[in-house]
Amino acid sequence: MTTMVTETPRPVPPAAPAAARATAPTVPPAPDEVRRAELAAFLRSRRERITPEQAGLPRGPRRRTPGLRREEVAQLAAVGVTWYTWIEQARDIQVSAQVLDAIARALMLDRDERAHLFALANIADPLPGTAHTGVSAALRQMLEQLEPLPACVQNARYDILAYNRTYGRLLCDLDELPPEERNCLWLHFTHPQWAIRMGDRDEVLRAIAAKFRAAMAEHIAEPAWKCLLKRLQDTSPEFRRLWARHEVVSPEGGHRVRLIDQPDVGPLRMTFTSLWVDPGPGTRLLTFTPADHESRERLDRLHDLIRAERRDGQPGGTPE
Repeated sequence: MTTMVTETPRPVPPAAPAAARATAPTVPPAPDEVRRAELAAFLRSRRERITPEQAGLPRGPRRRTPGLRREEVAQLAAVGVTWYTWIEQARDIQVSAQVLDAIARALMLDRDERAHLFALANIADPLPGTAHTGVSAALRQMLEQLEPLPACVQNARYDILAYNRTYGRLLCDLDELPPEERNCLWLHFTHPQWAIRMGDRDEVLRAIAAKFRAAMAEHIAEPAWKCLLKRLQDTSPEFRRLWARHEVVSPEGGHRVRLIDQPDVGPLRMTFTSLWVDPGPGTRLLTFTPADHESRERLDRLHDLIRAERRDGQPGGTPE
């Protein structure tokens, strides 16, 4: 005969009165949860305002989503669909500066919106123009005093930190570009005017890509460097080809003559000089001096043209 063993059910405590449940204190969300929720809402609002046509995508026969779909933003930003979906769902995940930069470009954020995005993510924006450049007032005065000679201050990442009026018109109109695009490496590979006006273009591109790889060895884990590298790889097939060659060239000073096709005054033969500003390699002062009398006359005409435009109220000058 088999004996059935049963457990005596535990007594269930009585439910709390409804009044007690209603007055129970609620735990407020943590600050990180609030920030993630606001970030998710902001991304959804920016995604929904962009049409597929604006992003260069086909609309398709069936589209109920206002603006772009999540998978379309992920495609444009070259990030995983699941990863982007988790960001919009306010999941507790770590988002890198490179991913945020790619999303900002995919959603066509302006400067204020980009700053808001990085603030909500609690991550420093790695692009130039979003932080103090560190160029002293004395160095800016030196740039002005060098006119009509074109001159600028660059860092090791090729960000153009400051420049005088002549340099601002030498290869393109730098004043018309947003600060995040004022980078010589970026301009060499993505700006059509800059690339066309620089003589020996193929050799210049090969050299600057190799110098960037050599310099990046000391900054391999820094978000700003990784962000610039990803932007170039996403945008320029020519950069991807050169980067895959793994060539390295050490940065050098010295003097080199370059031919620049300046559209306002004609060809200029200029001696390029790079001088270190700090004790170690990093920030440097770049100057261009005329290599012959004809180039000097043309450079003077360019300077006179810029000054005339400034008197007439047109923009021109070094960024603040």
